[in-house]
Amino acid sequence: MNLGTISTLLQARPVGHSLPQALYTGQEAFEFDLAAIFGQSWLFVGFEAELRQPGDYLSFMIGSWPVLVVHGRDGDLRAFHNSCRHRGSILCKPGEGHVARLVCPYHSWTYGLDGRLLAAGRMPEIFDKGEHSLKPIHLERVAGAVFICLAETPPDIATMRRDLTPLLAPHNLGHAKLAHQATLVEYANWKLVMENGRECYHCASGHPELSRSFPINASAYFDFADDTATRFERRMADLAMPMGPVGEDWWQAVRFPLNDGTVAMSTDGQFTVKKLMCDIGGGDTGSLRWAIEPNNFCHSTSEYTFAFSAYPVSPTETHVVSKWLVHEDAVEGVDYDIASLTDLWTRTNLQDKELAENNQLGVNSPGYTPGPYSPDAESLTLRFVDWYCAKANAYLDRAAR
Repeated sequence: MNLGTISTLLQARPVGHSLPQALYTGQEAFEFDLAAIFGQSWLFVGFEAELRQPGDYLSFMIGSWPVLVVHGRDGDLRAFHNSCRHRGSILCKPGEGHVARLVCPYHSWTYGLDGRLLAAGRMPEIFDKGEHSLKPIHLERVAGAVFICLAETPPDIATMRRDLTPLLAPHNLGHAKLAHQATLVEYANWKLVMENGRECYHCASGHPELSRSFPINASAYFDFADDTATRFERRMADLAMPMGPVGEDWWQAVRFPLNDGTVAMSTDGQFTVKKLMCDIGGGDTGSLRWAIEPNNFCHSTSEYTFAFSAYPVSPTETHVVSKWLVHEDAVEGVDYDIASLTDLWTRTNLQDKELAENNQLGVNSPGYTPGPYSPDAESLTLRFVDWYCAKANAYLDRAAR
C-alpha cells in the first residue's frame, strides 16, 4: 500500500467535491480504507438484544478480518479476533449462534467464553495455555447498541454514550428482539454506498415509497422551511421526548417529524406492528435518526428500530446488512408479519442498490472527475466525505511520524 499515492489523491480532491476516481476503484485505496478507516473507528455491529444469553455469539467480517462477539458467563459482552491461536482457523463461521465453549473446528483447541484457552490436545508439557488466549478487540455498549474498535487505542466514546443514551432510552432497546435480518450484495465501492445513504437528493425520483412518510424536501440536516419543526419541537417537549440534535464529527442523532398524515416509516405511513416499542403520544413521535461513521445509520421509530450497515468486501463490492428490531413481546403473525415490517426498507435498499451500482459504473469511466455536492441537498454526504478525508489524513500523519 503506497501511502504517498493515497496522500496525493486526497490532496487532489477539490473542496466540496466527491473523491478522485482511484479512491472509489483501486485496490490500494480499498486496503488503505480497511487500515485507516475501519481499523481506527468505532463500528456499530449489532444490538444487545441479539446476545441475550451466555454463549450467544455474532460472527462477521470487517473486510477480510473475521470478528467474533460473545456473551460471557459473567454477563459481559466481549469481542475477539476470530482466529485460533494455534494455526489461525476461524472458530465460528459468519452468522449467529449459541455455544457452551468456542471450539476450533480444525484441531479442537477449546476456549472459554472469556477467550481463555482451556484445552489444546497433544501439546508439550511446557506449553502455556495462558499465553494463547484469543486476542481481544475493544467493545462498548451504548443504550442497547454494540460497538467495536480494532484500533490499539480507540477514540473516546464517552460523549456519544452521554448524549445518545437519553435519545434512545424511550425506544426500549433493552426490551427488543431481532425480528429480521437481511444481507444485500451491492457491486459498488462502500463509500459510494454510504454517500447515497447520507442524502435524499435522489429520493423524490428514487424512493416513491419512502417519500410517503420521510420529509424528503427538508434542507440540510432536517431544516424545514415552514413551521413544521417548531410544531414538532413543542409537541415533543410536551411529551418529554428528547430530540437533539447531538453528535460529534463521527456520529450524529436527531429526532425529526414524519410527513403530515403519517405516523410510521412504512410503505403506507401507518403502523405495521401492534405492540409498539414506544407508545408515548400514541406512537406519533417521528423518527430518531442516529448515524455512525464510517458505515451505519439507524432509524428508531415508535414501532421498530431499523439498522443499516455497509461492509466493504472489495474495491467494488459492498455487503449491506439490515436489521429490524421490534418489542420482545410482539408475536410474529399476531402483532406483525415480516413482509409488512420489512417492505419499506427492503424496497428502499433495492432501489439504492441500483443507484449505487449505476454510480460505480459511471465513476469507472475515463470521463469521470470529482463533482460538486449540493450544500443544501447533500450536506450529510459532504459531511461524510469531509470526515473520511480528515480521518485518512490523520492516519497518514501518524504514519509519517
